[in-house]
Amino acid sequence: MSGISEPSDTPQEGHRSGAEEALHKDSDRWGVRAWLADLFSEEPNNISELMNVLRDAAKKQLLDDEALNIIFGALQVADMHARDIMIPRSSLVVVQEDQDPSELLPIVIESRHSRFPVVGDDMDDVKGILHAKDLLPLVLESDHSKFSMKDCIRPATVVPESKRLNVLLQEFRTTRNHMAVVVDEYGQVSGAVTIEDVLEQIVGEIEDEYDVDDESFVKQLEPHSFHVKAAATVEDFNEYFATTIATDEFDTIGGVVLKAFGHVPERGESIELAGMQFEVLNADSRRLRLLRVNTPQ
Repeated sequence: MSGISEPSDTPQEGHRSGAEEALHKDSDRWGVRAWLADLFSEEPNNISELMNVLRDAAKKQLLDDEALNIIFGALQVADMHARDIMIPRSSLVVVQEDQDPSELLPIVIESRHSRFPVVGDDMDDVKGILHAKDLLPLVLESDHSKFSMKDCIRPATVVPESKRLNVLLQEFRTTRNHMAVVVDEYGQVSGAVTIEDVLEQIVGEIEDEYDVDDESFVKQLEPHSFHVKAAATVEDFNEYFATTIATDEFDTIGGVVLKAFGHVPERGESIELAGMQFEVLNADSRRLRLLRVNTPQ
């Protein structure tokens, strides 16, 4: 009839109908599905090929950089061992089985750690793990004569240096332990590793209110072998190792090593620089995280 307009099937400009919105979402989902179909049509044969596929996904904005780095960290953890990230024996803060509270508390307060290996006759005689929080009741007690270390310590988890980090992380989750004592092939203590150490290999550095920026960037493993954080400044590195690496181009030692490689290296790649050998222990898609530095003997 003249003068009466029929309802339009087309939504007004600037508005989407429910059907169009659903179609738009389906289109987005189809883009991801198509990429997944492409991914599994030519399955990667090794970790390197898988990483290349993931990098391609990030370029297409199907993954953000943070997610990509976490995935890379998780993949690399499967190839790392307790020896790669442990706190070396020389840097361990331990307490003695026969120490009384007046001797214990200064150690706990000064170190600001939450867990301590408890040893007997020597460093290799591990009795258990002391949690700092288990000493809190002492604050309310004036008489410490009845204190017994045996009532406070918990069983120690002992793992070999060759323990894979992905397996260790699973054991940490299952047993709810947060620290493991690491021993060598002769059963002697070579260091300790915490759940935070493992997680940092996946998500990056986890800083808390007690983290400091002094010489914590380096851990000496052996007389001529060190773990060095790639984020360490070149200036600090030069001061510690008495080297003369130029500071005008890069601020961090990771940047210097990355430039020397000419590409983002994978774990296990090594290069000679300033008379020392730099081995990559951990790296994500954009930067280096942890290096092993071997100095001349």
